[in-house]
Amino acid sequence: MNSALKFVKTFFSGIDWLLLGAVLPIVGFGLVTMNSFVDDISFFDKQLVWLGLSLVVFFILSNFDFKFLRRTQVIIWLYIIVVALLGSLFVLGSVYKGAQSWLSIGGFSFQPAEIAKIVLILVLAKYFSRRHVEIKNIRHILVSGVYAFVAFFLVALQPDFGSALIIFMIWFGMVMVSGISKKHLLVVFLAGSLAFGGLWTFVFQDYQKARIMTFVNPLADIQGTGYNAFQSTVAVGSGQVLGKGIGYGTQSRLEFLPEYETDFIFAAYSEEWGFVGVVILLTLYLILIWRILITSIYGSSNFETLFGIGLSILYMSHLIVHVGMNIGMLPVTGLTLPFMSYGGTNLIISFAGLGLLMGMRKYRRAMHRDVSQNEFIGV
Repeated sequence: MNSALKFVKTFFSGIDWLLLGAVLPIVGFGLVTMNSFVDDISFFDKQLVWLGLSLVVFFILSNFDFKFLRRTQVIIWLYIIVVALLGSLFVLGSVYKGAQSWLSIGGFSFQPAEIAKIVLILVLAKYFSRRHVEIKNIRHILVSGVYAFVAFFLVALQPDFGSALIIFMIWFGMVMVSGISKKHLLVVFLAGSLAFGGLWTFVFQDYQKARIMTFVNPLADIQGTGYNAFQSTVAVGSGQVLGKGIGYGTQSRLEFLPEYETDFIFAAYSEEWGFVGVVILLTLYLILIWRILITSIYGSSNFETLFGIGLSILYMSHLIVHVGMNIGMLPVTGLTLPFMSYGGTNLIISFAGLGLLMGMRKYRRAMHRDVSQNEFIGV
C-alpha cells in the first residue's frame, strides 16, 4: 500500500495544477459548444475520446527526464523526421478542403504541421540556448530563419497558410526574446516582405489571395469570400453581454456560421456565452500563459527557459489569430483554438507540449523560499 501511494505521489509530482486547472475548463467550454448543436457527426463524443488520450500523453510525458533533448543529435533527428513527414504529404497526404495536410497511418490521421510547431520550438530553443551571448550577430538570425523557413515553406505549399503563419510567429517571437538588434529587426521585416511577395506570386492559391483581400475590405463580397468573416462577426456581436444561452446560438444552429466546431468555435461560444463568457475564457488563457512563463523562468538551463517561452508564443499566437479572424480583424486562415477546437491532432499535441514542460519542471532551478511561497499568486 505504501509503495503504491509513493508511486502515485511520484507520478503526479511536478504537475502545475493551477495550469491544468485553467486548461480543463477551456476544453470543457469547447465540448459544451460542440454539444450545443445537432449534427450527423458527434463531435462531442469523439472529442471526449481525444481528451482522454491527451491526458494520458500529458501525464506520461510529465514523468520523463527531458535533459536528453539538449543533445544536438537528438534535436537534429527530430527536425529531420518532421521535415520528412511534411515532405511526404505531397506524395502520401490526403486532401481536405483544398489542403494536402493530413497523413493516414493504420486508420489514424494526423497533421504533421502540428508536430512541426513543437519540434521547431525545441530546435530554436536548442540553437539560441548555445548562442544567446552572440545573438546580435545576424548570422544566427539567418541560420535560425533557415530552420523555420523550411518548415514554413513546406506547410505553406500544402497550402496551410494558418499553420505557416504560426510557424513564422514562433520564429519571430523567439528571435525577439533572444535579443535581436533594431537594425537586424529591419532586415527581418524586409526579408519577410520579400518572402511574402514570393509566396503571393508563386505559392498562394486564388482562394487564399481572396481571403487576404477580404481582410482589407471584409464586406466587399459578403456572399463570397467575405461570407465566413461576416457571419462570425454577426455571431460574436449577437451574444451581447450575457449571451443567448447554451444551445440557443442561432448563427450556428441555423448553419449560417460554418465550421463552428473548429475554425469558428470562438464565434459560436461568444454567441452563447456573451461578453462575460469571453472574459472568463480569455482569463483562463492568460492564466495558462502566466503559468507557462513562471515555469520557464525557473528552467534549469537556457534550453528549458526558451522552450517554455516558445510554447507560450505558440498558444498565444493561435489565440490571437483565431480570435482576430473570428471578430473580423484578421483574414480567415482556418486556424483552430488550442484546447477548445475539435480535432485529435490539435488536442494531443497541445497537451503534449504541456507534458514536455511539466517534465522539465521536475528538474527546474531551485527558487528563493519567498518566491516559492508567493508563486501561486504571481508575486
